[in-house]
Amino acid sequence: MLSNHRGDAAALDVERWAKQLAGKLDEAIKVDVSYESDSNTFIVRLAKNARVLLFRFSEGQVHEEGREAECERTLHRKIKDLWNLI
Repeated sequence: MLSNHRGDAAALDVERWAKQLAGKLDEAIKVDVSYESDSNTFIVRLAKNARVLLFRFSEGQVHEEGREAECERTLHRKIKDLWNLI
């Protein structure tokens, strides 16, 4: 479970978590997370220089027990995708 909060409060928890992991791989990556209530998803924005990559985590990924490893793998994959953007 990445957060036991809901909505925007959970987005802050997810952002802290993502910044910590991203910082271990590349300190130049900027991370922003927002909650979109229409789709009940967390929008993650990764940026490095002029490159920007957006993706989403579902509420289930953020709030269900045992899905942290899945989220971590997704974040790592998306950071690698950001590095490879042309």
